[in-house]
Amino acid sequence: MSGEHASGRLIDDYARGDTAMAADTVWALEAHLETCAPCRGRLAACVATGVPGVAALVDTVRAGLEPQLDAAVPAPARRRPRWVSAWLTPVMTPWLAMTAAVTLMALLLDAVAPARVFGDASPVLLIAPVLPLCGVAASWSRALDPAHELTASTARAGLPLLLRRTTAVLLVVLPGLLLGGWLTGTMTAAQWLLPSLAFTSTALALGSVIGPARAATALAAAWGAVVVAPAWATGRTPYVLQLALQPDRLPVWALLLALATAAVIARRNAYSTL
Repeated sequence: MSGEHASGRLIDDYARGDTAMAADTVWALEAHLETCAPCRGRLAACVATGVPGVAALVDTVRAGLEPQLDAAVPAPARRRPRWVSAWLTPVMTPWLAMTAAVTLMALLLDAVAPARVFGDASPVLLIAPVLPLCGVAASWSRALDPAHELTASTARAGLPLLLRRTTAVLLVVLPGLLLGGWLTGTMTAAQWLLPSLAFTSTALALGSVIGPARAATALAAAWGAVVVAPAWATGRTPYVLQLALQPDRLPVWALLLALATAAVIARRNAYSTL
């Protein structure tokens, strides 16, 4: 980039589809092209003269789509603030509502008969470490988001968008868990907050390899199989839960959180290709 506009060489390399361009350079250029009409004009001229095959393909596609676009009925405008799309997907609202409902059910179960179901463990404590993973899985799921491909192909997709949506999940889930712990009086924030953040960051780190939705689902399923299911089946507090959430294990969770965060930063360019 030079000054307020992209350099001619950079635009030329982008038009030719130069595979040697760094991912962060491509991201910066595409984000700049969204708001800079002169640079878009230079790119169009470069494509027309330097890559005639691409220009011909675009003309062919346009010629095939124009009759359909003219006959299409415009969809009714939706009053959806722009910031909502940056932080939430259309399907996250019901998933977050479901997460809040699960928290409420755990609170009711804790108040009614916790000892007969899960032994000495609070139902809220059982699900608290992995509860945000439900929203994380929904926030970047191909199957649940009908606009996933369109969103993932934009210049501002990738890690920044994923972090915004993960933050939106945490802002909804964590206050509910804090309230649940305060109402039940059976757990402190120190018991589950750090493990919850560690699980979330680990899901994001693994997500750079297998996708955030798969990573979050796998971690939540593993916790359910190792902790929740044995507690439900035996009516006793699982030893794994006692071991994992002891106060002296908090440094281990802090280390996991730091390592996962470092992995996310180190692989930040991988999220633009998910």
